[in-house]
Amino acid sequence: MLSTPHNFVLIPATSAQWPSETGTLKLCFRGHELLVTETGVSPFDVVDVDTSVDAIVVGRWNGQLVVTQALALDAPAPSGARWTSVRSLFGVMADDLVAIAGRAGQLLEWNRSHKYCGACATPTERDASERVRRCPACKLASYPRISPAMMCLVTRGSQILLARNVNFPPGRFSALAGFLEAGESIEDAVHREVREEVGVEVEKPKYFASQSWPFPNSLMIAFTAEYVSGELKPDGHEIVEADWFDAGNLPQLPPRISIARALIDDALLRLRDTPT
Repeated sequence: MLSTPHNFVLIPATSAQWPSETGTLKLCFRGHELLVTETGVSPFDVVDVDTSVDAIVVGRWNGQLVVTQALALDAPAPSGARWTSVRSLFGVMADDLVAIAGRAGQLLEWNRSHKYCGACATPTERDASERVRRCPACKLASYPRISPAMMCLVTRGSQILLARNVNFPPGRFSALAGFLEAGESIEDAVHREVREEVGVEVEKPKYFASQSWPFPNSLMIAFTAEYVSGELKPDGHEIVEADWFDAGNLPQLPPRISIARALIDDALLRLRDTPT
């Protein structure tokens, strides 16, 4: 499951100058694309960095400074490199590097989308001591945005409820998911989203795990819950198919790097070992 490595140390200071420290890991983005080697197994080591462009110090990984930078949208890839999305690197690049690159891309998106104050439109300034952009006029502080979303795998006896979102590849099914509404607890969202998306009622929501999903700024908070009542009725807008499955009759599942797959695998293992 994708997660920030334990040996990664976040550095909150956001110096706008490119550090000259030897051995710095440089993560260069073009929009949402990361510059990687042709094989995609590692970020491309940019030797000639444009130091006139803002840099964000992300943290330290294995003692190595990690810095990220946004390049022009039409920036060509150097010889031996290519541009690609971070998501396409799942299973290609080491999980630790993918997680760090995801964090870096999320910080660049925050920096790009908060150049101006959302209240008075004054150009904002980056704080040197913490991860925030401040408005010098009205003092509004804009921190990196995190959008919490719940995920719920519903169980019924030895079966699990899986659904196909309209944006999924053909044949892929997963657990239900949705963003929290203002003033709502995660448990409230579990009940509401399951009801809205497939028309059934659940009980006993139980926390499983969470995962940063920086595409661009989500936090997935996963639960299991038990079926209570209702007939499956996909909403037809977000969910186009939904059904009950057991371990011997599974559709195509999400990739193993996702929390959805970890949630499904764990539930199937527990249901298999539960006495009948």
